[in-house]
This record gives sequence, C-alpha cells and structure tokens, in this order.
Amino acid sequence: QRAPLPLLSPKFLVGTVGSDPLIKSDEECRDLVDEAKNYLLLPQERPLMQGPRTRPRKPIRCGEVLFAVGGWCSGDAISSVERYDPQTNEWRMVASMSKRRCGVGVSVLDDLLYAVGGHDGSSYLNSVERYDPKTNQWSSDVAPTSTCRTSVGVAVLGGYLYAVGGQDGVSCLNIVERYDPKENKWARVASMSTRRLGVAVAVLGGFLYAVGGSDGTSPLNTVERYSPQENRWHTIAPMGTRRKHLGCSVYQDMIYAVGGRDDTTELSSAERFNPRTNQWSPVVAMTSRRSGVGLAVVNGQLMAVGGFDGTTYLKTIEVYDPDANTWRLYGGMNYRRLGGGVGVIKMTHCESHIW
Repeated sequence: QRAPLPLLSPKFLVGTVGSDPLIKSDEECRDLVDEAKNYLLLPQERPLMQGPRTRPRKPIRCGEVLFAVGGWCSGDAISSVERYDPQTNEWRMVASMSKRRCGVGVSVLDDLLYAVGGHDGSSYLNSVERYDPKTNQWSSDVAPTSTCRTSVGVAVLGGYLYAVGGQDGVSCLNIVERYDPKENKWARVASMSTRRLGVAVAVLGGFLYAVGGSDGTSPLNTVERYSPQENRWHTIAPMGTRRKHLGCSVYQDMIYAVGGRDDTTELSSAERFNPRTNQWSPVVAMTSRRSGVGLAVVNGQLMAVGGFDGTTYLKTIEVYDPDANTWRLYGGMNYRRLGGGVGVIKMTHCESHIW
C-alpha cells in the first residue's frame, strides 16, 4: 500500500509489476495496480488522485561516501574494499576487487571508482578495475595502462583519468598517461621532469599537481604542475619537507600534503599550498605518523585514512579542524591499510528502492 506505483513507468508497471503472479493472485494488489494505471492514463484527473502513493520519495542517507580500496595488511596485498557513510558513522564492507592491489591509484570519474595498477604481492600490475556503487560490482573491462605501475598517483582532470609516475619493478617512472572513458583507451601525455614513485597528485584550478614522491634514491620535496592546454609540466614552489608515500587532497582551495616518509622515518607533519601566493605553509601535525596514508575530503571534512606509523599498520582515521587547527581521531576501518587508495562518490540515491 505504501509503494508509489503511480510513479512507475507504464512499461514497468504493466510488464513487470502487473504480470507478477503474486500481484495477480491478490485482489488488493490488483486494485493498487489499477489505481496506478488510471493515474498514468488520465493525466487531467491527477490533481484529484493525489495521495501518499503519488508523492516521490526522498532519497535517504544521501551525500558523499568514502571508499578505502586495497592496500597492504597482515604481510600481504589485499583486495578488500570498504565504504564509510558519514551520516551513519559506519564502515561497511563492499565487493572486493578481482585482484589484490597495494600501492594502487584510486580516483572517481563519472561517479565510478577506478583502481589503477598496484602490486598484488608478487607482480607489478597494469590492469585497471572499475567499481559501480549502484550495483556493488567491479568490472575488469577497462583498458590496462601502457606500463605496470605501483605507488602511482591517479586523479581526474577534464573528463580524463590521469596515471602519474610510480614504479614498474625495474625503474622509477616519470611517464604520465590519461584514460578516455569514451574510447576505453590510454594515451601518453608529456612526462614529468622528475621520476616519482610514491607521488601524490591533486587537481586544482584546471591543473594537475604532482607532489613529492621519491626519484628512486631519495624522497622529494619538489612539486610539478601540468597544464593540459600546453601539455607541459612546470616546476612550482617546493614543500618544506621531503615526502614519499604521502597523502594529498584539495581542501578549501588549497592543496594539503600530509604524512609520508622522509629519509629516516614516517611523518606526522602536514603542510598546505596556496596557489595564489605559490607558497607552502605548515599545518599542525596529525596525532599519528602515517606513511602510505590516504587523504580525502568527505562532506566538507578533510580525512586522513590508514597508513603505517613505523611499527603498526593503521586502520584509524583523523579529521582536520581548520578553525582550531587540530586533528582528532575519528574511528577506524575494518581493515588496517598501508598504501591503499581512497575515493569519494556522491551517492545521490544511495539506499534508494529497487523500483
């Protein structure tokens, strides 16, 4: 009686609902289907037919959802994926990837979550998987990158998915390629001036930023910015601290770089880049050291996810308060994750009804 049958399409109402044996065998259900048919066939009478079943239902628990993908846990790469809903403050396991992936690059394009490359515990990967939150399924029909990549940076700019740097098992890479979802193809663009594994990437103001990483010998504090119009990389102001395997995200029109590792230890420090002044400035340190950390903005909150503190793989989350300039612990995931990827999807109809 509560189902909004009059709001269904005529084809679905007649072909699926009306033909269901259980519906056909119940007189009250048949009456409800007839009511819906009248509503659809007599639009001039609809003002007289308004009721609970003719009012669209509001989506429930909408908003942005954070996904934590793959990583390293208990001595091996993992394929597990979980999602965090800020409105329920719960982490829930979702479908796993087909491959285990540590050092995976993760980003969101057209409300689909992409997992690029990584290492499965024995091999470097060039395969790519795509997750659809509406079906809770991963598909592997995405073209692979031209080279294997782990510790790769991945971001979306101008409708393309970019894969930046990483390592292929032989050398550290400066190669950059981008994926066209319409063509299902990767194409090379201009390479960075510096080879970077464990690089973090971010998109701000129409530019793609490659932040820190390692050139295969030493951690870097250098930063490059890619212009798709010029197909060129330009060097900008360096960070105050050398960092590889750091977390990076855009928050309040600035690029935040947190954690990572320098020459000797895992880092808790953080800093941010102001593109208007071309300067980095320090931010208060996190409560934990975190290398291989994920960083994302979820419903206006900057979250640092997982990582490694030098002793323990972490499943804890920290949230940054820009007004107080403090970090606070914010619960934890189901799995400890080092080198996992994070992505945020706006779930406009999460938990919506099947019909």
